[in-house]
Amino acid sequence: MKNRADLIIYWGGNPAECHPRHFTKYTIMQKGRFIPNGRKGRTMVLVDIRETPSAKAADVFLQVRPGKDFEVLTALRAVVKGQRVDAAAVADTGLSLDQLTDLANRMKACRFGVLFFGMGLSMTRGKHMNSAAALTLAAELNAFTKFVAMPMRGHGNVTGADVIMRYTTAFPFGVNLSRGYPRFNPGEFSTIDLLVRGDNDATLVLGADPGATMPQPAIRHLSQTPTIVLDPKVTHTSRLAKVHITTAATGITAPGTVYRMDEIPLPLKPPLVGPYPTDEDVMRRIREAAERKAHIAA
Repeated sequence: MKNRADLIIYWGGNPAECHPRHFTKYTIMQKGRFIPNGRKGRTMVLVDIRETPSAKAADVFLQVRPGKDFEVLTALRAVVKGQRVDAAAVADTGLSLDQLTDLANRMKACRFGVLFFGMGLSMTRGKHMNSAAALTLAAELNAFTKFVAMPMRGHGNVTGADVIMRYTTAFPFGVNLSRGYPRFNPGEFSTIDLLVRGDNDATLVLGADPGATMPQPAIRHLSQTPTIVLDPKVTHTSRLAKVHITTAATGITAPGTVYRMDEIPLPLKPPLVGPYPTDEDVMRRIREAAERKAHIAA
């Protein structure tokens, strides 16, 4: 390698279209104290099943066959650790062993590396196992350099929900509290899996719109069971719900804190006053009403 440039990897995501400010304000273009040359001090790698507009910004583009992300990550982990890898098995993923070796060398030789992974990795064949493999790869690379992995979030403040869940239950998502203590099992307790299987008999949706993004079996289950939505506007899920409660828009008519994807908290001060209650007010009132009902029943 010519020098120890920083390495940025986007895996299963298309930030040029889905996160259009990510390149210019956060990752490859910004100049900083340790990277005064900006883009010249960084190498960008894009891993995806097709050549998206993000490929134009990449120094290296690796096209993986659909559904082969887990195999690529597993082989890449082996290459990083110097283990023997079957070239024919790697070729079945759409890549060559030389390409994986080059990527592994770049990852081990970089000064600081970040692996951003999107729904193209986390919501395709393998799902949470793909995410686990990516996180494990980043952890193992810290034997050679500083490396981190970070999901590319979609809706606003999803990272905030993960942060709150993590410091209250020690787990970021996929948590079941039905036994009075947290149990973590992605693939079993994740929202999309619960809805697709039809395990839950009621749903409370807070600041999200699963009816617009989830598979048809999940949407059908939402429409056939009691669904309550708290949102500043009418959404696709609102039209499926039995109850929609209009709440104040955080940062516009309600105060609050949002978290950037890198978990930096940003306090919001509303410039306007609105007629609707905040999400916190509504949730507190629901909890108090449930407690009164439970007390009366006892």
